[in-house]
Amino acid sequence: MAKKSGFIQEFKAFISRGSVMDLAVGIIIGTAFTAIVNSLVKDIIMPIVGWVLGGVNFVDLRILIRKATLESTELALTYGNFIQKVIDFLIIAFVVFMIVRTLNKLRALREKAAAEEAAKAAPAPAPVPVVPADVVLLTEIRDLLKKN
Repeated sequence: MAKKSGFIQEFKAFISRGSVMDLAVGIIIGTAFTAIVNSLVKDIIMPIVGWVLGGVNFVDLRILIRKATLESTELALTYGNFIQKVIDFLIIAFVVFMIVRTLNKLRALREKAAAEEAAKAAPAPAPVPVVPADVVLLTEIRDLLKKN
């Protein structure tokens, strides 16, 4: 029985890690986001594209290979579905790109602001002391005397 409780404890530790929870939240949000984008494409964009192309419905586009008979079902290449999925993918990729691009810009602005704050908070470098001319002259004389 000790082995099972160790396994259960290990599983609990694994599932309660932040990265696993983040992944689960990401999958749930991704699924909801996919439903929204699919609706956007199917219900808004594709009817407009079909209207612009003269009433074409991409889902209906297909090449009939064999008609349906009593013994067999219809066989067709439904390339319209493929076109629909490619358009879905491109729109999702574009939206994700815009989100990542915006987040990267926000992160860069935040890092720039943090760097400016750190620069303001850092003490100014100590000024380089100015050596008086007579000390410079005496130093040169000393160095010449050492040489001779």
